[in-house]
Amino acid sequence: MSRFSEIKDLVMGLEADFEKFYDKGNQAAGTRVRKGMQDLKNLAQDIRKEVQDKKNAG
Repeated sequence: MSRFSEIKDLVMGLEADFEKFYDKGNQAAGTRVRKGMQDLKNLAQDIRKEVQDKKNAG
């Protein structure tokens, strides 16, 4: 379950930058959001691989 916590923490950590970008038009916050989304994608891919490996192991 620690992986799930990592995802939640990552998303919650981006909340302020989402607000800054979408509500206030802060371009630097948009860059941070994009980086965070890339990190989320990579984390999700790692979790998918772990699940697949565990499923195939038995």
